[in-house]
Amino acid sequence: MAADGGGGLGPRLWLRFWPGALLLGLAAGCSGPRRWPVPYRRFDYRPPADPYCQARYIFCPTGSSIPVMSDKDVFKVYRLQAPVWEFKYGDLLGHLRIMHDAVGFKSSLTGKNYTMEWYEMFQLGNCTFPHLRPDVPEPFWCNQGAACFYEGIDDAHWKENGTLVQVATITGAMFNEMAKWVEYDNRTGIYYETWMVKESPEECSRVWFEAYECSKFVLRMYQKLADMGAVFKKIQTNYTTLTLFSGEPICLGNETSIFGPRGNKTLATAIRDFYSLFKPYHSVKEFFTNFWKILTKVILKRHFYLFYNLEYWFLPVKYPFVRITYEEIPLPSTKAGRWNPPSQRTSANEIVL
Repeated sequence: MAADGGGGLGPRLWLRFWPGALLLGLAAGCSGPRRWPVPYRRFDYRPPADPYCQARYIFCPTGSSIPVMSDKDVFKVYRLQAPVWEFKYGDLLGHLRIMHDAVGFKSSLTGKNYTMEWYEMFQLGNCTFPHLRPDVPEPFWCNQGAACFYEGIDDAHWKENGTLVQVATITGAMFNEMAKWVEYDNRTGIYYETWMVKESPEECSRVWFEAYECSKFVLRMYQKLADMGAVFKKIQTNYTTLTLFSGEPICLGNETSIFGPRGNKTLATAIRDFYSLFKPYHSVKEFFTNFWKILTKVILKRHFYLFYNLEYWFLPVKYPFVRITYEEIPLPSTKAGRWNPPSQRTSANEIVL
């Protein structure tokens, strides 16, 4: 189905109804010429969390700093994967291939195990959709993701419904160098990005935005270790990706250019109205009422607003709209320049929503 066909508004018709938004996107508030995929923005430091942002489950409750290891030590590196929210729902989301990824280490000198993972500080919903506060015009985002390191590997958690398998062996010197990289990566990459946005389900179709979540952290770490000389085993590794399908995105502006004193009030209202559909529900009736509104807005009218790199984007979404993909991405080799060349991605177990 074409992006501007069917019963919804395609990108060309949308521009006719929203000329102010287009002009805004080409002026102040958007960061220059487009590159696809849009490079994930890194920052000089991690800002403190706003007290308004409260997580139901404490982030990294037993976490600690990464110790300096003996250069002579040897570590086994483990691939860890389990269903999202396995601690609460067991294997329920595992049947949909919605998986969480982490990395484990075991020291040969001390026998101690360690776990490293990267995930949302305020849970997935807060990273994907904002809060709307009556006294604040702009949407308020409780969105940060960070690395968590702690001693021990919960074998039951990873083995029962997921994966715990050795993928490589590294030296203590490599571990210490990796720890420095984690500190940098954690300090500069602060926002969780739920969605990958692509032009179509075709394997080599254009990617507009890359996701930035737990599996991407694991893949970056694997590649860092490979760059240092780690040799990975040849085993199949699959990762979950939540993908939106869209025609070419349109940058609308940033918080100030849209919601500020000289902003676009019509566009600001449209964005707030869209995000209001994804607020927490207090009754079954409210859920089904808003679910129908979401279908109307996203599927029939083909509207989706994405907040990425502190900028708002309009996505003229198109069929099949949303897909959960459990795709194979091979472990890196020391000669690989990238951890995920498109030609090596293999889609499997796709679920269309």
